[in-house]
Amino acid sequence: MIGVAPPAYDPAAPTTANTLPVGAPATVRAYVTELFRRHRRAFLVLMAVNTVSVIASMAGPWLLGDLVERVSDDARELHLPLTVSLFALALVVQAVFVQQVRLRGAMLGERMLADLREDFLVRSVGLPPGILERAGTGDLLSRITTDIDRLANAMREAVPQLSIGVVWALLLLGGLVVTVPPLAPAVLIAVPLLMAGCRWYFKRAPSAYRSEAAGYAAVAAALAETVDAGRTVEAHRLSERRIGLSDRRVKEWTAWERYTLWLRSVLFPVINLTHATVLGSVLIIGGVFVLHGWIGVGQLTTGALIAQMLVDPVNLILRWYDELQVAQVSLARLVGVRDIEPDAGDRTVAPDGRDVHADRVHFGYREGVDVLRTVSLRVAPGTRLALVGPSGAGKSTLGRLLAGIYAPRDGHITLGGAELSRMPAERVRSHVALVNQEHHVFVGSLRDNLLLARTSATDAELWAALGAVDADGWARALDDGLHTEVGSGGLALTPAQAQQIALARLVLADPHTLVLDEATSLLDPRAARHLERSLARVLDGRTVVAIAHRLHTAHDADVIAVVENGRIVELGSHEELVTVDGGAYAALWRSWHG
Repeated sequence: MIGVAPPAYDPAAPTTANTLPVGAPATVRAYVTELFRRHRRAFLVLMAVNTVSVIASMAGPWLLGDLVERVSDDARELHLPLTVSLFALALVVQAVFVQQVRLRGAMLGERMLADLREDFLVRSVGLPPGILERAGTGDLLSRITTDIDRLANAMREAVPQLSIGVVWALLLLGGLVVTVPPLAPAVLIAVPLLMAGCRWYFKRAPSAYRSEAAGYAAVAAALAETVDAGRTVEAHRLSERRIGLSDRRVKEWTAWERYTLWLRSVLFPVINLTHATVLGSVLIIGGVFVLHGWIGVGQLTTGALIAQMLVDPVNLILRWYDELQVAQVSLARLVGVRDIEPDAGDRTVAPDGRDVHADRVHFGYREGVDVLRTVSLRVAPGTRLALVGPSGAGKSTLGRLLAGIYAPRDGHITLGGAELSRMPAERVRSHVALVNQEHHVFVGSLRDNLLLARTSATDAELWAALGAVDADGWARALDDGLHTEVGSGGLALTPAQAQQIALARLVLADPHTLVLDEATSLLDPRAARHLERSLARVLDGRTVVAIAHRLHTAHDADVIAVVENGRIVELGSHEELVTVDGGAYAALWRSWHG
C-alpha cells in the first residue's frame, strides 16, 4: 500500500509564504527549548503525575496474571478479597492521577500558548515598519489567525499528550521487561513495519503541510486584497479576474489538503497492522513458551494485556506527532519573525541638529528594481517642502525614507548628521513622524486612542490637541467626552473624524519634523482647507515634508521638489518653478487649473 501513487495535485501551488520569513529548524528548536525552560517545573510535575497513573494502570494486568497463574496451578487459596481490594485501589489511584494528568496537561498547554501569542505580538510590533508594510495584510493575518488556531490545539493537547504518550509507552515496556522478560523481544517484531510506515509518511508530510499552509496564506491574501479594494475592483470591472484568482488559489490550497489527507490514509492502516502484529507475536511466541514450560499462563496473560495496552500510547504518540507536523509549520511561520534582525539600531547615534539630508539615495522594493535613483535633497530646519509629481513617481516612497520607515539600498539619509537607518526606531519617532492616508481607530476610549502618542498627557493637553485640529467641537458633544468608547463595537467615527484623531496624536507626539502623505485626503476640499489652516499653527516652526496631490499644498510650501520616474527633476519655490518654460511643475500647475 505504501507504493501507491499519490493523487494529482497542482504543482503551481505556492510552497512558501513570500513575505515574512518562515522560521528555520534551528530557530524553531531554540524557541521550543526556551518554552520548556520557562515551564520546566510544570512539565516535570506533569511527567511525575503521569508516571504514577501509568504504574497504577499496570497493577490490573499484574493482578489478573497472578490470579490466572494461581488458578492454573490449582491453588486452593486465591485471596480474592485482597486481589479485588488491590484492583479497586489501583483503579481509584489511576482515576485520580489521570484526572490530574489531563488538568495539568491542559494548564501547561494554555500557558505555553499564551506565551507564544505574546511573544509573536511583541516581536511583530518590534519589527521595522518597512518590513511589516511589505508583508501585506494577507500573510500577517493568516499567521495571527489561522496559524494561531492550528497551534492552539497542539499547545493545549499535542505537546502534553505526546509527552504523556512517550512516558506511558516506556513505562509499559519497562513493566513488560520486569514481569515477563522473555516476551519483551516479541514486541520488537512490529517495530520495522512501524518504522517503515512512519519514515515514508514523515518524509513527505512536513513539506506537504508547509505547502498547505502557504496555499492558505495565498487564499487569505487574495481575498483580503479583493475585499479591501472592492470598489476599485468594481470600478475597473475586475470582478471576474479577481474571482478567477481566488478560485485558482482555493483550488491549489484544496489540492494540498487532499494530498495531506491521502498521506494519512496510508499511515493509519500501517499503524493498525502494527498493533495486530504486536499482539499476535506476543500471543504466538508466548504460547510456544508456555507449551515448553518457560513461562506460566499467568505471565502470558500479563504480557498479552500489557501488549494490548501499548495500543493506546502508540496511537497517542503517532496521532499527536502527526498533529505536531501541522503545528510545526504554523510554529515555524510564527517564530519566523525571530529570524528578522530587530530594529535595535545604534543607541549611541543621536542627531545633532534638525536638518534632513538625502545623499545620492537609491531604493527599491524588489532586488534589482529601483523606485528611487540618485536622489539628493537637503531640507533646512523649519522648511515646508512639498513633493509633487505624477502617481507612481516615488513621492510616497521618498517620504517614507525621509521618515525613517525604510532604509536606502545605497546612499545615506541623515537627520542632524546622524544616519536614520542606524538610529533605534523609538529615537527616530521622537524626532520624525509620518502621517499618511491610512489611519486607525483602536478599540477603546477616545482618551486611550490619544494617549498612544504620549502616555503622560493630561486631559487638558488632550483637549488642546483636539482643538488644534478642530476636533474638540464634536468630541465635546459626545455623551462621555474623552471616555466615549470608539472603534469596533463602540461609536462609529467618520473617516474625517478618524483622521483628525490621527492628527491630534501627531500634535501630542510633538516631533520637530513631520512627513505628511496627503494627511487630509479623506476630508472634503472645504473641510480639508479648514483643517490645514488650523494645522498651520501647529506646524509653525517645524520641518514639514508634504506629499502633495492637491497643488494648493505645494503653492503654500517654501520649497517644491518635483519627482518623476524616481528622480528629482526640479527644485525651487512655486514662483520660480511655475514660470519655467516647458517645466514639469509648470505643466502640472496649468493642468490642475484647467
